[in-house]
Amino acid sequence: MNARHDEPLVSARGLTKHFGSAVAVDGVDFEIARGEAYGFLGPNGAGKTSTMRMIACMSPLSGGSLSVLGLDPASHGPEIRSRIGLVPQEDTLDLELTVLDNLLIYGRYFDLPRKVIRERAEKLLEFTQLTDRARDKVEPLSGGMKRRLTIARSLVSDPELLILDEPTTGLDPQARHLVWDRLYRLKQQGVTLIVTTHYMDEAEQLCDRLAVMDRGRFAAEGSPRDLISRYATREVLELRFGDDEPADVVGQLDGLVERTEALPDRLLLYTDDGDETLAQVHRLGMAHESALVRRSTLEDVFLHLTGRTLVD
Repeated sequence: MNARHDEPLVSARGLTKHFGSAVAVDGVDFEIARGEAYGFLGPNGAGKTSTMRMIACMSPLSGGSLSVLGLDPASHGPEIRSRIGLVPQEDTLDLELTVLDNLLIYGRYFDLPRKVIRERAEKLLEFTQLTDRARDKVEPLSGGMKRRLTIARSLVSDPELLILDEPTTGLDPQARHLVWDRLYRLKQQGVTLIVTTHYMDEAEQLCDRLAVMDRGRFAAEGSPRDLISRYATREVLELRFGDDEPADVVGQLDGLVERTEALPDRLLLYTDDGDETLAQVHRLGMAHESALVRRSTLEDVFLHLTGRTLVD
C-alpha cells in the first residue's frame, strides 16, 4: 500500500545497521514528510551514508523498521527503487558516452518509451544548464558539470523522492551554489529531498529539518534555526593568539561568556553580543593576534553536542 499524502514519506523506528561487530547506525527514529528537504549532518563515519543506503533499498536493515513510500524495503525493494532518484557520493557516469546519451540510456532501465525519455532528457539538460554540452563526451567535463549531469540522470524517472549523498563534495563554491539552486527548484516543484552532508552551510541552505549524527546516533533533530537557537548563542567571538598565547587563557575568561571552546588553532567564546565581549577581552588586557565576531552556525551546534568539529 502506498503512503497517503498526509502520512510520512519515510518512517524509521529503531533503525540499525551493523557491519560485523561495528555499529554504523544505532537505533535511530525519524520521519520525513512529503515535499520536505531532510538532511543528515555529520562527519565522515557518522552513519549518514549507511542510513541513506537503507532508505534507497541498497542495503538491508540489521534491526528496527523502515517504511519508504508506504512500502517495506525488504519486500518491495524494486518498486521503491523505481520511484526514487539517487545521487551517489561518487559519480557513476559513462565517461565515453555523450552527456545526452547518458540520460537516454539510463532512462531505458525504467522501461520508458523512447519519446518520453528524450523529452525528459532535453528538459533536464535545460534544467541543469547543460544543453550546450549535450553532444560532448562526459570525460572532459568539469566536476560541477558531472555532478549536475548525475542529478539530471537521477531525475529521468520523474521520482517522488530524491536521495543525495554528499552532493557537492569536491566542488568549487560557484559550482556548489549552482547545484544548491537546482535542488531548491526541485523542492519548489514538490520533490522530497534527503541530503547527507558534512557541510554546515549546505545543511542550512537546503534542509527544512535535519538530524545531527555522530557515531551512528542522533545527537539532535530539528530545523537549522531551531538547533542553533537551542544549542548555541546568537554570536561567537573567535580569538587567535599565535605563538604568544597567554597561560590559562580559558581560566582568565571564566564567567565572561556562557561557554568557551578551545580548538587547536583558535578559542571560541559563545555570547549574545560579540562586540561587547571583545571589548571586555580588551579591558582584561589580553593581547590576541586576530579577532572575529560571527553568527553561530550548525558547526557550533555539532561542537556543543559532541565535542568534535564536523571535519574531525
